[in-house]
Amino acid sequence: MTQTRKLWLFWLFLAICTLTIFIGAMVYGGPLRSQFLIGETTSGHYQIELACNSCHDPFGGESAMQDACESCHSQELKLANDSHPAKKFSDPRNADRRAILDATLCVTCHREHNPEITGLMGVTLPDDYCFLCHQDVGENRISHNGLPFDGCTAAGCHNFHDNRALYEDFLEKHADEPPLKIPTVITVQKPLPAEDQRKTPPLTLTSADAPQDRLEDANLIDDWHDTAHAKAGVNCKGCHAPKSVLGEEAPWADKPEAGVCVSCHKAEAETFTAGKHGMRLRKGLLASHEGLGGFFDDEALSPMRPALARLPMQPEAPDKDLSCTSCHGAHRFDVVKAQVDTCLSCHADEHSRAYPGSPHHQAWLAEQRGEGVSGSGVSCATCHMPRIEVEDEYGLKSIVVTHNQNFTLEPNEKMIRPVCLSCHGLQFSLDSLADQGVISSNFTKGPSIRVESIDWVMNRIKARQEK
Repeated sequence: MTQTRKLWLFWLFLAICTLTIFIGAMVYGGPLRSQFLIGETTSGHYQIELACNSCHDPFGGESAMQDACESCHSQELKLANDSHPAKKFSDPRNADRRAILDATLCVTCHREHNPEITGLMGVTLPDDYCFLCHQDVGENRISHNGLPFDGCTAAGCHNFHDNRALYEDFLEKHADEPPLKIPTVITVQKPLPAEDQRKTPPLTLTSADAPQDRLEDANLIDDWHDTAHAKAGVNCKGCHAPKSVLGEEAPWADKPEAGVCVSCHKAEAETFTAGKHGMRLRKGLLASHEGLGGFFDDEALSPMRPALARLPMQPEAPDKDLSCTSCHGAHRFDVVKAQVDTCLSCHADEHSRAYPGSPHHQAWLAEQRGEGVSGSGVSCATCHMPRIEVEDEYGLKSIVVTHNQNFTLEPNEKMIRPVCLSCHGLQFSLDSLADQGVISSNFTKGPSIRVESIDWVMNRIKARQEK
């Protein structure tokens, strides 16, 4: 065998091995797949970067990727009353603008695996991209004359999608508010109608239907009896041996899967799997419920763990799997503990470490001692997982906790309407959220920055009145 033929056979063997490894990584996933990523993934998507099918369809083209984006983000944009919806750019009157910036596709602005050009919130366009459509804004608004276009998205100014905190009528309405107001935070869920309460009477300690050997743990049964589950008529088997739609009882499970929670807490589970704590579990928790599945197709991922986070985490919490009971515990489901202690048991960034002893924390402790009015305390969950009012398909309204941190995270002005204005004036809120030093210290001091948005609006109104 000639030397050349041996060399060709060697390269053929090497190519076959490489192709086999590549196909294996793509089909079976796992850590090996990460070696084939074409670039670093953004903080919003890195948790699911190994579930390639969640975004990519080899034969679907741009429309398939757009559908993937909307499957996760369309509801959030709808709630935000998206300032730049796709229909705006589909309008024939904006055809010239679409030719410059096709904003009907998410990937026009947000391209993954491009860390060298990726900025805040995963935007991969130059910072002055607003100029493409708004180059004449200085002519229409004197206050904006001479302002640089790379500052449009600065804190307290504009956000491409969620601009609710900066609507002119909203700024005008809240222009004269004091820095601190009487708290109006939503603190409790609305009670069930009396008719539903009669259908599900509270259970007593002797009503527990767990196997006899489990009933011997008095502390465990007491924990269950003190929760809203027992008060709403949810017995042990409701979670540990739930019935199927055909009425067949499942085998007893000492540790029920988190999917059991979804049967009663659908809204909470949906927001949990849309946030950074639960996005890796979306298929496992929601696929069996009509209208919520199909996120990862056949690529199930393990639960999120603090060790996978990009933010600083507590050294003793790296391998904690995040699911419903990770924060709420089992049987006791202590929502008070979940709102502060559980958060700080994992998070160790500067903002989190500054919370104990802060004015918000002091108010929280006072409320827990019964010394503060209802809603005057501010926990981690008050800001990052606020209670909101939702309406189901039948028009029935209820109060639920949104477990999606993105709801109030970036841009942080999204926090103003559902959170900040419950206790603070709009000007104070805008200034505080624009001051990174104030955020890092967890609001232990007042803002040193003045956002001029309200001033501009009031001057504009005054000029119109004088004219």
